[in-house]
Amino acid sequence: MYLSKKALSLKPSPTLEISAKAAQLKAEGLEVIGLGVGEPDFNTPEFIIQAAKKAMDDGHTKYTPVGGIPELKKAIIHKMNRDHQLQYTEKEVVVATGAKFALYLLFQVLLDQDDEVIIPTPYWVSYPDQVELAGGKPVWVEGLEANDFKITAAQLEEKITDKTKVLVLNSPSNPTGMMYTEEELKAIGDVCLKHQIIIVSDEIYEKLIYVDEKHVSIASISDELKAQTIVINGVSKSHAMTGWRIGYACGPESIIKAVTDFASQTTSNPTSISQYATIAAYTNDQSEQAINEMKEQFSIRLNRLHELLNEIPGIHCKKPHGAFYVFPNVSEAVELTGFESVDEWCKALLEEELVAIVPGSGFGSPENVRLSYATSLHILEEAAKRIKGFVEKRLRS
Repeated sequence: MYLSKKALSLKPSPTLEISAKAAQLKAEGLEVIGLGVGEPDFNTPEFIIQAAKKAMDDGHTKYTPVGGIPELKKAIIHKMNRDHQLQYTEKEVVVATGAKFALYLLFQVLLDQDDEVIIPTPYWVSYPDQVELAGGKPVWVEGLEANDFKITAAQLEEKITDKTKVLVLNSPSNPTGMMYTEEELKAIGDVCLKHQIIIVSDEIYEKLIYVDEKHVSIASISDELKAQTIVINGVSKSHAMTGWRIGYACGPESIIKAVTDFASQTTSNPTSISQYATIAAYTNDQSEQAINEMKEQFSIRLNRLHELLNEIPGIHCKKPHGAFYVFPNVSEAVELTGFESVDEWCKALLEEELVAIVPGSGFGSPENVRLSYATSLHILEEAAKRIKGFVEKRLRS
């Protein structure tokens, strides 16, 4: 059977690949600890579930407008104004079946063949593939570990060519959990304004921050940057709604219209019931309390896991600002234990100690690994114990 070059060029997601292997071992009856997938282990708050049930009882089970129901757009507009003092109209908001699909649609309408998209490394695994599927060319800028894995304005300037069209920013970041300051964003924004580069700002983890610094949307820095930025967000991470598949994009009307038109030929509309659930997520008074309770647990887990990882020989872990990942450098541990690469080390860790973590090569950072702490403290402590034993066993042999 013939497959297109586009289909053959697709690379499997390393996070899903690791999770599939872990699931297979679990099915064989083994006690696998999976720290691969980025998904809160909390259930969706009850008030959101009740809103979905009410929507079904009220008959909201039909097609909706392609770009989302007006009530949800209004809720998103209110949220963006409340959180970032950003003002949008309904024509500047499009709701999609997840933030991931909003990004896919956006690259499809922004990019022509061989347009260049600057992607800081480490990056979320889907950015480069989505760019390539749209005919674009990813261009890497290394976020140095010494700079908390963040790029600088000077680095960005060096990579710009006459083909550069888009910069992708993700703050707080998946996989590093690091967050750009307002000063850093302003400097990067000035470069983008100078060269007329569109900014795609992925802010899906904005509510999960464990430092005193406030999350800043680059679109909020100036009217000029707002006009050149598309903000991507959703409720998957902030409200433990990964399975509900609601994300959205806010930006210039012409771009949002194109995204909406493209969606009309793909998914038609986001799930009606999920849209009503998201209205509750953004308007119910219980929402902030639910987020804070989840954040409190994540913060406890982060502090403990960060401490335990840094006690393991050859592992060095910077403390993230947000999200629910740690991204330690394990290159020394890999060398000490006699492996050729981090990928091999991770494979052996899964096979021998039944701990599933994601190699950093999938994120453009081959010396690191990503661990999700979106699981219980007990499981995280057991995982760290197994990793430490895995390393120390080889050091003794």
